[in-house]
Parts: sequence; C-alpha cells; structure tokens
Amino acid sequence: MPDLSHGDDAAAVNALRSAVMRLSRRLKHQRVDESLSPTEMSVLGTLARCGSATPGELARKEHVQPPSMTRIVALLEAKGLVRLEPHPDDRRQKVVTQTERAEAMLEESRRKRNAFLASLAEGLDEDEWATLRAAAPVLEKLAHI
Repeated sequence: MPDLSHGDDAAAVNALRSAVMRLSRRLKHQRVDESLSPTEMSVLGTLARCGSATPGELARKEHVQPPSMTRIVALLEAKGLVRLEPHPDDRRQKVVTQTERAEAMLEESRRKRNAFLASLAEGLDEDEWATLRAAAPVLEKLAHI
C-alpha cells in the first residue's frame, strides 16, 4: 500500500498521475468520429464492455446524473449508435443497446488508438517494453477499482 508520507511513494504516485493524464489527453486526440464527445464515446465503450443497460444503470456506471444520461442516450440514438428497446421485466423502462454502426466505430477507434500506442512503444527499449507489458494488468486493475 503506498505511503504518501514516504518520499518515494509520493513521487511514484505523482509521476503515475501525471503520465496517465498526459497519455490520456494524447489518446483522446486519436478519435475516429470527431462529432462524438468523450462522454458519448465512454458510454459506447461501457455498452461494449458490459452489454445492454438501462439509462439509470449507465448513469451509475458513468458517474453522471440520470437526466444527463437521458440526454446522452438521446444524442446517441439520433446518431444511429444506440437503440432503445422495451425492458423485458419493467414496461416503464427502456434498455439501451449499441448498434452495429457503433460496434464498427468502436473497433476502428480501438485500432487507431492501439496503433498510436504501438508507435509510441517503438521508442522503448526491450526492458522498458517488458516492464510496460507487466504493468498493463496492474493499470487495468487500477482503472476498475
């Protein structure tokens, strides 16, 4: 467990935060569809990872208020990226499902961002690349805690 009062731990946490934020900003510029906001892309990514969900479930997963998610879903539906279907158990609710167009767009986005990261990784030596491969699962875990 990191001890932020310890100089090495505090420096490591600070370096990690800074690097992740810079890399995230650079990845955001590798967009396939400039008409989608980062939040809209995030919702599509959540649907791809977790499957269909109600707007309320999406709001919780995306840490936004339900009225905001309702607006986001409406925008995505208007762009043909999601469809609303009746909830199987509760007629008052709808289930949001991504369309094939959204799946194709997400796949192209992943391909472009992966190619960008791979091109950056070409600048690493073999030891650095091995360290990054080993760190990837830990970073994935941090992202989902």
